[in-house]
Amino acid sequence: MRRLARYALVGAAATAAHYALLAAAVEWGRWPAWLASGAGALLGAQIAFWANRHYTFAHRAPWWPAWCRFHVTAGAGALLGMLLVEAGVRAGLHYLLAQAAATLVVMGATFAANRAWAFSPD
Repeated sequence: MRRLARYALVGAAATAAHYALLAAAVEWGRWPAWLASGAGALLGAQIAFWANRHYTFAHRAPWWPAWCRFHVTAGAGALLGMLLVEAGVRAGLHYLLAQAAATLVVMGATFAANRAWAFSPD
């Protein structure tokens, strides 16, 4: 449970960074929202990788293979989240409620994948 709590804390920090960059790029930089969102997601993924590597999983193996595996997991999690949000909206849920549910499911799935695969001892 300690690792899951750390994973959630790291995820909250990565999500905050994602949204901060998104808002700053759109509001101050006048970037298109889709580009700012992509930049924010990339920033959030990097924060999540390094914080999870050191803080959540205390991973000591070479970083490059873990970085690649983590990003496969992150991409799969993003796709799963998108599918769950769409399914929730089609079922009549408000999109924010669907996103909140998807976030919980994706967090659990990516935690398991990252613990077992992305940050395995190699």
